[in-house]
Amino acid sequence: MLTTNELMNQIQLGEDTSLELKDLRFKGNTVNDPRRNSMADELAAMANTANGVLVLGADDKSKTINGIPENKLDAVESWIREICNDLISPPLLCLVRKHRVLADDGSQKAIIRVDVPKSLHVHRSPGGYFQRIGSSKREMTPEVLARLFQQRSQTRIIHFDEQPVPTATVDSLDKMLYEKFKTDLSPDDDEEFLFKLKLLTKDEDSKIYASVSGVLMACKKPHEYLTNSFIQAVSYRGTERNAAYQLDARDIVGPLDAQILEACWFIEKNMKIFAVKEPARRDIPQYSQQAVFEAIVNAVTHRDYSIFGSKIRLHMFSDRLELFSPGTIPNSMTIDSLPLRQSTRNELLTSLLARCPLSMNDSNNFRNYFMDKRGEGVPIILTESQKLSGRLPEYRLIDDSELLLTIYAAQPPNE
Repeated sequence: MLTTNELMNQIQLGEDTSLELKDLRFKGNTVNDPRRNSMADELAAMANTANGVLVLGADDKSKTINGIPENKLDAVESWIREICNDLISPPLLCLVRKHRVLADDGSQKAIIRVDVPKSLHVHRSPGGYFQRIGSSKREMTPEVLARLFQQRSQTRIIHFDEQPVPTATVDSLDKMLYEKFKTDLSPDDDEEFLFKLKLLTKDEDSKIYASVSGVLMACKKPHEYLTNSFIQAVSYRGTERNAAYQLDARDIVGPLDAQILEACWFIEKNMKIFAVKEPARRDIPQYSQQAVFEAIVNAVTHRDYSIFGSKIRLHMFSDRLELFSPGTIPNSMTIDSLPLRQSTRNELLTSLLARCPLSMNDSNNFRNYFMDKRGEGVPIILTESQKLSGRLPEYRLIDDSELLLTIYAAQPPNE
């Protein structure tokens, strides 16, 4: 990332593939020029091409800093964020910062710097799909667009969890979170260790970033880099999905191992426990903790993280638990073959969770590590849940883009 001094030197050289300069015109407190749609096209083109910087308050022809009135900085910041969120699909994640810099006349002037990372996704703006060639944007031909989609999603989808996250630097990873993966044979040097574990990786320009798996497992707030990497948990009164009957709700964030445990706790907290005497008291929970644990581990491990805007949804009702996981079933598996076959979309995540230790108190200590590679997860979900409720859980594909698991609740013994 360019320092402010490096950026000022770059401005003197003029626009190129990774630098865009825009002078602003106002009508009242509203930006009147450039137009919102045009600005969206420029930003999307940069994200589709390479890491870049947009400087607002600099003239592209004279290469001078004209600045932005300081009483309008907040309005300009809101303007650019609304463009990124509302006019670009999927929404563009940028770093927007205000700076005071030295202008040619020796005065201090305010600018806004927008760092645009090369995206994991292909972005569409109001004018279509653009890429940046030199200092200009160009609409992509169908052939170029198809190749870009393949590069960023289709042909490498099986390795998506190993791809670099352009907004996540080495400093995004927390030492306390990745230390749990170390063994006696691990390298002493942290960077070497992170590369061996593929928590760090290099992009096409050999720049170092955290990988998708690195962000998910060793970052305190992965949702700040991958906005869909959390679990939406809701508990409803009754059998309907209706906000009026909502009992409890939370967005479960954090590294994946912490998400798994908190989601299990959410279910344990909100489910009922029935008691029978036969003659000694025996507690009957609505759901098997072991089955719940396996279901959530599978959801966070095998979901498709490349689908923008989709999150895991955990919804509890009086008679059932529904777990929605983004993405279809990987490879050639079918609903019927789920209990019989083993396949994974995210090999690196699977490997990391298989090395991630469970403490003695976590999830009743069903195993020593979060992930089991023997393919027993789905059979455990089915058999343990059926023992309690008398009904076999059901898997169903929703529009070939989401996998829904329904686990039925055990009912009171007298019903």
